[in-house]
Amino acid sequence: MRKILVIDDEKATLSMFRLFLDAYGYSVYTAENATEGLAIFQKEKPEIVLTDIKMPGIDGLAVLQRIKEVAPQTAVIVITGHGDTALAEQAVALDAVDFIHKPIKKEALDAALKKAREKLDSAVDI
Repeated sequence: MRKILVIDDEKATLSMFRLFLDAYGYSVYTAENATEGLAIFQKEKPEIVLTDIKMPGIDGLAVLQRIKEVAPQTAVIVITGHGDTALAEQAVALDAVDFIHKPIKKEALDAALKKAREKLDSAVDI
């Protein structure tokens, strides 16, 4: 079972992700801020991380950079609000696998998770 971490400062968003990802068979960890999320990441070493890009304190781009420094193979998906497309493109340039917009649509989540699994599977083959 693949481990997945979701970092978002909105409890409703975390609950929605937990519902979807539990149903998909992932072992799900959630964090309400970047500091908590990075601590969980260090302890649990999930293969996939979804992080909100705009959070109080440490933002999603900093989370992405820190994760890539310690575990470059991790598949990171960035969650953006409307109007954050430039930040999302910056995240992809920093090696995020994909980005999805809030409100989260199942189809967009499915597509991003597929990209993440493909990235992880191709890294194993090398």
